[in-house]
Amino acid sequence: MVTCYTCGLNGIDSYLVDIEADITKALPQYDVVGLADTAIKESKERVRSSIKNSGFQFPARKITINLAPASVRKEGTHYDLPMAVALLGASIELGGLEEYVMLGELSLSGELRGVSGVLPMTDHAKKQGFSKIIVPMDNAKEAALVPGISVYPAGNLRQVIDFLTGQTSISSYQQEEELDFSAFDTTLDFADVKGQENAKRAIEVACSGGHSILMTGTPGSGKTMLSKRVPGILPPLTFEESMEVTKIYSVCGLVSKENPMLVKRPFRVLHHTASTVSIIGGGTKAMPGEISLAHNGVLFLDELPEFKREALEVLRQPLEDKRINVTRVSRSAEYPCNFMIIAAKNPCPCGYHGSQVKECSCTIDQIQRYQKKISGPLMDRIDIQIEVPAVNYDEISSIQPAESTLEIRKRVIKAREIQKKRYEGEGILTNAELTAPLVKKYCLLSPEAETLLKQAFQTLGLTARGYDKIIKVARTIADLEESQNIELHHLAEAISYRDTEHRMAD
Repeated sequence: MVTCYTCGLNGIDSYLVDIEADITKALPQYDVVGLADTAIKESKERVRSSIKNSGFQFPARKITINLAPASVRKEGTHYDLPMAVALLGASIELGGLEEYVMLGELSLSGELRGVSGVLPMTDHAKKQGFSKIIVPMDNAKEAALVPGISVYPAGNLRQVIDFLTGQTSISSYQQEEELDFSAFDTTLDFADVKGQENAKRAIEVACSGGHSILMTGTPGSGKTMLSKRVPGILPPLTFEESMEVTKIYSVCGLVSKENPMLVKRPFRVLHHTASTVSIIGGGTKAMPGEISLAHNGVLFLDELPEFKREALEVLRQPLEDKRINVTRVSRSAEYPCNFMIIAAKNPCPCGYHGSQVKECSCTIDQIQRYQKKISGPLMDRIDIQIEVPAVNYDEISSIQPAESTLEIRKRVIKAREIQKKRYEGEGILTNAELTAPLVKKYCLLSPEAETLLKQAFQTLGLTARGYDKIIKVARTIADLEESQNIELHHLAEAISYRDTEHRMAD
């Protein structure tokens, strides 16, 4: 009996799998046991053909391959290589198998093909004490993102066997270029947006504290234009954040073999026809959805009331918990989903309710039905809610240069650095992630501010969640001014970002 090692996936979490191959003198039979899915059972024929076409003799005996632990379902094609090596190891002297983790899909000719999920599996292999991993050439750069483990890229099964028998050598792959997390989108600049200074300020506050934001305005007021420029002012990812995001994309097979590491924050644009499964994740393999692909970044929802109500309601729990548990009949997986929502909507079906430019053609009943498409509990979870009025002629024709993306980005980064330092050891990075106990600890209000907040609580009919949201936004506004304390004017600005519904009704 020979044992090889590989890894399995459950979400972005990985676990070690022992591949045990046993060959006995009996009538030819070939069985794979250990709760394998259809892809692994089909791999029997790929393994058989690749062994023969690589110049080796396939044993004409009873073969049993066990995938341990047998209590966990195994999925994927990356089991091909370790199964073939374990099977050949029963008749060929292969050295040092206990030092390696192996991943790779085999073609019928014995060529190694790239697979998904290499980054989380390599990271887990290192944590389990392995110092070497054999992967297909297409996955070499991705595996090399994990420091402290030697990556051996191979092109085919024959090369792997010759390497393990000492007949040839494979050079370990070394990460050549330094990762640059400072790059940002310069094609879309806030300097191109005329007017809308209040909206720009609200977006700056949202990005500085990781707050979700909803913009309400007439068609053509610039809501989408403003939203598309948000990636340029988002702070750079840390290495740890980038690794976590890249793991999600790796599991989905969305990483590039040339540049596998995601060095920019995700900006996912969601169409209003999106299904619930595509948003939260699912399918037979419980794959991540858009909210997980937007982890540590932004989920942009344009025309918010046009989304199906059930699709919007599933966002409520992830916005609070920052994690989503995707459960299906055969498996359950948990994915991180700490994202900002940037949403835009019209005030009514025709888009001109409250406009000073064009008269609204909607009835009161139509307006109320349209606004009620977004539930109160979801609105309560959106930290900043602002109006984006139509731009007038003087603003459009002005030659006065507006503030650039670079200038805004500098302030956002500085505010984020203040928060990172303040919350060191607390397990959070931004003000939006503050829990109720941490709000009490880090967001103390002066007596004057307490009085103002009490008045706002009664006037606006705030919930306990809305109360906390205002304080968190005020903390971010204070950080932008590098103020240790939340002053009265910080709180007043934060309150103004929750009063949209009342102003629209008036």
